[in-house]
Amino acid sequence: MAPAKKSTGKKVAPAPYPIKSKQQAKGNQNPLLESSPKNFGIGQDVQPKRDLSRFVKWPKYVRLQRQKKILYQRLKVPPAINQFTQVLDKNTATQLFKLAHKYRPETKAEKRDRLRAAAAAKAEKKEVAKTDKPVVIKYGINHITALIEAKKAQLVVIADDVDPIELVIWLPALCRKMGIPYCIVKGKARLGALVHKKTATALAFTDVNDADKAELANVISAVKTNFADKWEESRRTWGGGINGPKSNARLAKRAADAAREVAARQ
Repeated sequence: MAPAKKSTGKKVAPAPYPIKSKQQAKGNQNPLLESSPKNFGIGQDVQPKRDLSRFVKWPKYVRLQRQKKILYQRLKVPPAINQFTQVLDKNTATQLFKLAHKYRPETKAEKRDRLRAAAAAKAEKKEVAKTDKPVVIKYGINHITALIEAKKAQLVVIADDVDPIELVIWLPALCRKMGIPYCIVKGKARLGALVHKKTATALAFTDVNDADKAELANVISAVKTNFADKWEESRRTWGGGINGPKSNARLAKRAADAAREVAARQ
C-alpha cells in the first residue's frame, strides 16, 4: 500500500473574480451636457413646489370659521343646537327647491315695471285690470313667525347655518307647538337665492296652485318622517364630544399603561 502524501502547507490560489463589463449608457448622451444633481440646500437650487397651505397665514374670517367648526366637534353641543346638523336628504331637498322655484316673489325691477304700467294706465284714465294676489313663498323671520302663530303656513324651511343660531333656534319648537311641518336644509344662501336676497334664515309655503298640491303633500310627508316623527330621538341626542388625534393617542396610551399595570399585578 502506497504511503499517504504529506501536506506541504501551501494553499491553492482562488480563481480570479470575473471581470464585469461596464454597462453602456442608455441612449446617445451629449458629451457637452453634463448631468449635475440638484442641491436643495440653503441658498442653492430653487426649491420644488410643495403644498404650503398648512403654513399660509389665512384671513381672519377663514381662521374663525375653521376654529368654530373644530370647537363644535370638541365641545358637547346641546340637542337644541345639535338638531341643525340633521338636514333634509338630498333627493327631498332637490324636490323641495324645484317646487319653491315656481313660487319665487317678483324682483325689484319687475315690481317697478308693474307699478309704472299701472300708474301710466291710471294717468291715461284707462281701466286697470284687477289681478289676483300672486301665490309666492314668504320670507323674513318676523313675517314667518306671524304666519306660524296664525297657522297660515303649510311648510317652513329653515337654514342650518344661520349665524347667530339664536335667530332660529326657537323656530322648530314653535312649529311643533302649532302643528306646522318644518324642515332644516343646507345653506342660507341657497334660500336667499330663491327670494332674490343674499341670504334668508327661513322660508314658508302658505299656498300653492292646484297642480302642485300633490307634490307639496309628498314633500310634507317626507319632511314629517325626517323631523316631526324623530323629535323624541333628536331632543335627547347631544352633539360634539369628538376628541382630536392627539387626545385620542394620549388616552390610548393611558389605557395601555393601566392595562399593563393590571397584568403585572396578576
